[in-house]
Order: sequence, then structure tokens, then C-alpha cells
Amino acid sequence: MKKQHNGLKFYQYVFRALLIAVGVVLEAISLEAFLVPNKIIDGGVVGISIMMGHIFSLPIGIFLVLINLPFFIIGYKQMGKTFTVTSACGVILLAFLTTLFTPIHRFTNDLLLAAVFGGIIMGIGVGLVIRNGGSSDGTEILAVLFNQKTPFSVGEVVLFLNIFILGSAGFVFGWNYAMYSLIAYFVAFKMIDITSEGLESSKAVWIISDLHEEIGDALNDRLGRGVTYLNGEGAYTGNDKNVIFTVISRLEEAKVKNIVDSIDKHAFLAISDIHDVKGGRFKKRSIH
Repeated sequence: MKKQHNGLKFYQYVFRALLIAVGVVLEAISLEAFLVPNKIIDGGVVGISIMMGHIFSLPIGIFLVLINLPFFIIGYKQMGKTFTVTSACGVILLAFLTTLFTPIHRFTNDLLLAAVFGGIIMGIGVGLVIRNGGSSDGTEILAVLFNQKTPFSVGEVVLFLNIFILGSAGFVFGWNYAMYSLIAYFVAFKMIDITSEGLESSKAVWIISDLHEEIGDALNDRLGRGVTYLNGEGAYTGNDKNVIFTVISRLEEAKVKNIVDSIDKHAFLAISDIHDVKGGRFKKRSIH
């Protein structure tokens, strides 16, 4: 008999929808209070919409819907019903809010401040939307479709499209504005990573040592971290290897190295960045 897997509960869907709505509100504030009044654009469909709105003297919300919706319809099979519907609703809400917020007076006339703070707010907003299973930009779907037909990765396609879009701003608004747009884009890009992947950078640790039990006990006692023992085999020697796996905070990295070095100077140690750690004993104790 197959085990039934339940999806998200109703209140979880509601909570996600609220967070997506908050993210869209932040995007709209970034656009109407910082970017659009200062002729600074973002990447993707938003950037295209800003330029089209300027050229035709129409609200950017019209172009957000007209340009985005075809992408979501085309990408329905690749992304699934929930993603498509959620994203389409997000785009419609963003279009409505940008029109509603148009009368807002710009927060600053300083182009650098507008680029930096507009990028920060935009990145947080987009990050919240992505983190909760939505999207407000159809270029990502277009990138997925291109990835299936070409040797280029999704990231490469998105980068190429955004370079083209941001470069076009130079012809529409002037090259000074295009350079400020690049600043806003890179600030937003970084904030999207921070918001969607987590504010804290955690570390995954792999340790191979014959003294695995001593090291594991020390990590447990001195850091309060749960450890997992894995069985491995050396490809060259064919000998059995004992592998320790654990997750730590970035502030504990030096402590882990000291613990391992004090017990086994010849141990193999690998540390990598991870995000969104859940469960187990992570973050339960302070460092001793």
C-alpha cells in the first residue's frame, strides 16, 4: 500500500500568498518611488515595461501584463499549474499597484541613492516572491524554454537577456541612466539571493578520519551539533572510510578546524556553503 503524501495545508497556502503579496507591494514601491521617476530600470520584463511606458507615455502596468502573461501561458507545462497561476496573479497585482502608486512622490532625486535603495527594496520583494513559489518576471520562463532547445544554461540566458535590456536603456534614457540601472540591477540581484536563500550562511562539513568517533563526540560536546556517520570507500585503495557529516554556522568554522586538527592532523576536511537549514539540533546551543 502506497503512503499518501499530503500537500501544504490551507493556512500554509494563505501564508505564502500573503508573503508573495508583500513582496509584490515592495516591488511596486521600488518602481514608483525610486526607479521609474529617476529613469532607472530593472532587468527582465520590468525593465522592458519601464522603457515601453516611457516611449508610449502609458502606465507600466499595462506592459507588465501584456508582456508577462504570454510567457506564463507558454510555460504552463514546464512550471506547473500552481506556479503559473500564482505568478500570473502576482503580475496582475504588480500591474495594479504600480498604477495605484504612480502619484507617489519620488523619495529622492539622487540617482545613486535611487539605484541602491530601489535595488534593495526590489531585491527583497522579488526574493519574497521567489521564496514562496512565485515569479513576477516571464524572462525566467523564457530562459527555461531556451535552455531546453540550446546548449546555454538558464542563468546564461537570463544574463544575456538582461544585458540586452539594460543596454537598451542607454538608447532610451541615456547612458548615464543605463549605468545607474546596472547598479540597481546588481544590488537587486544580491538582495534576491539573500532573501530567497536565507539571511544566514550556514556551512556543511564533511570529515574523513580514522578517529571519527572522537571527532564526532567533540563536535557534539563543544558545539552542540548533531553529527551523522556515513560509510565510505576509498576509490584508489578500496579501504573502508568513516565520514562525519554535520552542519554549522559560519562563525563556528574556525572552531571546527581547531577541533579536527587537535584530534587528527591528517583528517580530510571539506566545508561548503548551504542555506535554509531545518530540523535536527541545528542552532540549539551556543559555542563553548
